[in-house]
Amino acid sequence: MGRPVQGLLELLAEHGVPGRAARVYLAACRTGPQTASELARLSAVNRVEAYRFIKQLTRDGLLEATNGRPRRFAALSPDSLLDRWIHGASERLRRLEHDREKVLADWEESRTELDDGDPRKFAVLEGRETIRRFLLKRIGTAERQLLLSTTGGSLAGLLDNGLDRALRDAAGRGVKVRIVSEVYPPNLAEAKHFATFAELRHASGPVVNRALVIDRRGALVFVSGEDGAGRTGDEQVALWSSAPMFVQLARNYHRRVWGPARRSEARFVELESPPSAVLPVHAGKEAVPFQRLTEIAKLGMRASGVRDLRLNLPELIETIARQLGREIAEKVDGRTPEEIARALGVYYETHTMGHLTTVKARPLTLRVSGCFACTSDSPEIGRVICPQLLRAVFETRLGQRWEVSEPDPTKHATRGCVFTATPA
Repeated sequence: MGRPVQGLLELLAEHGVPGRAARVYLAACRTGPQTASELARLSAVNRVEAYRFIKQLTRDGLLEATNGRPRRFAALSPDSLLDRWIHGASERLRRLEHDREKVLADWEESRTELDDGDPRKFAVLEGRETIRRFLLKRIGTAERQLLLSTTGGSLAGLLDNGLDRALRDAAGRGVKVRIVSEVYPPNLAEAKHFATFAELRHASGPVVNRALVIDRRGALVFVSGEDGAGRTGDEQVALWSSAPMFVQLARNYHRRVWGPARRSEARFVELESPPSAVLPVHAGKEAVPFQRLTEIAKLGMRASGVRDLRLNLPELIETIARQLGREIAEKVDGRTPEEIARALGVYYETHTMGHLTTVKARPLTLRVSGCFACTSDSPEIGRVICPQLLRAVFETRLGQRWEVSEPDPTKHATRGCVFTATPA
């Protein structure tokens, strides 16, 4: 009978039950419910100590007080006690298996943690998940400022890693968050998301260094990554340092990229503005673009409820004239105003547009006679279209603004038109 009892005593000791408390418990197991004084006598333990052990055993569930007077204490049976220990051990094993990866990950992360008393100034972080956990913890400690420079392709990765939530929380605490990146149509949605809680700017050139500066206490710079030297997320490598010179270099880089960068609002408007609508007019199919113009006008009137729409004819004529002038400028030669004027004379003759001659060189004065537009039925076309056409030719060829005078309305239809062209 001694061996099992000895084995139970050892198990009780392993589970934190002192030797004399174990004797009190075993006495209760042998004799059944007993008073406190009887358990002290049966276990040969001092009465005061026995009372203290009985209280502890009752709290731990090894003894249970029964009803009646005097109070008696019954022991939890050894088989029930062993079952409880087995269940507890199984539960601890299950939790250990469940928490295994987290415990190991926390240990790896703790190896890169730096505190103010740590003599190390640098830490190398390897792998996307290690870097992510490190950044989440560091961003959570920011108090004044977060400076992030990142490539446009990395904005989506910040969302996938949950770092955007950490940055948003920091901004909610009053931390100033500044992000400089490249904003293009493919990452416009992500950029708009970050602009809701951070100061975001569009870099004027490529962002070469991906870095995050946290207050003035530390900076993290990516050495490689999925858009750099690393082929996968596991090959991402970052360098963290609290060395003042390292932090200052990272801050200076962010400042250089941030300064010439454009505000995100202006960049969004630029990307979302519709391109110029072109209505090409082809010879023999002149009616097609005007039918399209009619459709656009009808659509706008129907959507806005407007029943009467008036188009400004001079504005339309000027638009047509500028476009004609730019097209003609691509077909004539000349690097000086005089050379361009001579080339225009040839062009007018060749295309039966009339006769264009140079009256004098200073200021450049041109005469156009027999012009296609110089008819008594369309004087407004001759007055408006010709000067705008000539102006567009000179501006396109010479790359600067020019002014071209309007002709005398009383003479242009009978004697031709005289134009004076001068640099603006």
